[in-house]
Amino acid sequence: MAERRSCDRCGAEFTPRREHARFCSARCRVAWNRAQHNDLAHEGTALQWAASAMAEATGRLADMRALDRPRAFTAIGEAVWWVTIVDATLVRHYPEAYDRVTAGQPDAERSAVDGLLAGLRFIRNRLGLDQDLGDFICTEAGGPGIGGWTWRPVPAPVLDAYSARGQEWEMTRYLAYAGQLAGRPICDSFGRAAEFLDRVVCRAELVGDGAEAGRAS
Repeated sequence: MAERRSCDRCGAEFTPRREHARFCSARCRVAWNRAQHNDLAHEGTALQWAASAMAEATGRLADMRALDRPRAFTAIGEAVWWVTIVDATLVRHYPEAYDRVTAGQPDAERSAVDGLLAGLRFIRNRLGLDQDLGDFICTEAGGPGIGGWTWRPVPAPVLDAYSARGQEWEMTRYLAYAGQLAGRPICDSFGRAAEFLDRVVCRAELVGDGAEAGRAS
């Protein structure tokens, strides 16, 4: 059974899309932020800045040279960071735009992209704990660039230190990594993730998702 939580603002029960979700809707999140004296204009600026950083980080991968592994690994790590940051920002602050773009995808593509993003969150969460980026990257393919590099299959993480619910979240991300990333080209995965998130950003800017929710509250 899916976990149910109470919204921090209105108290309504909802199913969280991320483990740290606190609000049932963008309307409640924006209203709560306003009560805390946050400026919604800053939110839109932050999204645009993060989306630009993501585009730069993922676009840079095409120019990476396989022989310069330290630089290539750094670029891949930055791409993981920015894709997951933009994804989390959109889910938390622009859920309506996120849902509309997601709903417009074919079922197979929707499942694949959702798993791809969850797999990237798994990588992000493991870095700095008991694994480094090299554990996830297979560099055996030849060629001057990194286009042939793939995500390496990795064993399931040891989750004894996690709560029962934390273990469930992390294992879900691991299974997503194993199903949607392991064995597949690294650059292709970032291209698909960035393309999807760019569409959500455009949708959020078009309909003013966060701002509309705030005005309606």
